[in-house]
Amino acid sequence: MIFTDSIAVSGVRRTEDGYLVAEARVARTGIQDYLGTEIDPENEHGLRDKPIVRVYRPESAVFHADAMHSYAYRPMTNGHPGGDGVNSKNWKDVAIGSTGGEVVRDGQFVKVPLVLMDAKAIEDYESGKRELSMGYGAEVVFQDGVSPDGEAFDCFLGPMKMNHLSLEHRARGGEHLRIGDGKPNTPTGGHDMADALRKLLVDGISIDVTEQGAQAIEKLNTKLADATTATKTLTDAHATAIALKDGELAKKDAEIDALKAKQLSDADIDKRVTARADLLTKAKTIADADYTGKTDAEIRKAVVIAKLGDAAVAGKADAYIDARFEILVEDAAKNPANDPFRQHMIHQDGKPGENPADVARAKMLADLNSTQPAK
Repeated sequence: MIFTDSIAVSGVRRTEDGYLVAEARVARTGIQDYLGTEIDPENEHGLRDKPIVRVYRPESAVFHADAMHSYAYRPMTNGHPGGDGVNSKNWKDVAIGSTGGEVVRDGQFVKVPLVLMDAKAIEDYESGKRELSMGYGAEVVFQDGVSPDGEAFDCFLGPMKMNHLSLEHRARGGEHLRIGDGKPNTPTGGHDMADALRKLLVDGISIDVTEQGAQAIEKLNTKLADATTATKTLTDAHATAIALKDGELAKKDAEIDALKAKQLSDADIDKRVTARADLLTKAKTIADADYTGKTDAEIRKAVVIAKLGDAAVAGKADAYIDARFEILVEDAAKNPANDPFRQHMIHQDGKPGENPADVARAKMLADLNSTQPAK
């Protein structure tokens, strides 16, 4: 976590190059006021919803040897960069100067030299943007108590590690942590609240929040946006899956309808059987042959060939062959003698002694005679 704090500056002067150099108090001991969302954003210690969290910085945090080393050669920024502060990836974009290496203790403060090198930042300083806010990291010990000065606190810090120094309109540390002269206005409500307040649009409403408060809100907004995106992704995936399934079901329904259309009703079957029997009868009337396994078209062609020869169908279309077959059927109907069944019955009836009744009577008498004993 990157904390911020306010600082004052003295001994301001301009160099021949136009830079602004000064000395500044960059840190102090004592109690600082923070928002609950800054100190305990996940509410792991029950402080997130507390309006003001009092954080104590003992001398062991401010003047620790590692802390003192970290105040030197830190980048300066024109406003806190947010996130994890300044690093090698964003230094070129946000740095406007730096602190020097002569770090000293000044009573309850830490004083360092600094230089502003960016023209816009120097212009902002000359327009009244005089306070400094230190961005630093430190371990937060969530244990309340009372400082040596008798002030109650909610938690305290371990050794501090400075990350950057920001030029601000109003900072957390109070009037002592400033560049140059002039006393800032103390925020209303009795608290020296953090850094320059930022305007943030939350759900369509413009609010003023501290830098770290803004970071907490932006973090929550990012999580909300991510959740919204994830929900939309799942919803779209579900809709796509449903659409695919609907498509598969529609395809199956179409296949079922096609199969149903191919199925023959009892009436259709009767019609086809009758038509087949009629065709076979006509074919046998013209040319009595075995037509088993042949299609209707093959039967007609076979009949035409049987009556007229192969030349009659060579190179001819099915429609021509069908027409020739129908002509043969018509010719056969004009001459009943051409009916094979009729001729068969006439032939059978014409055989002497082969009347079925006579044959049966003769057989019966023969059987009776064979059973009589000889005289």
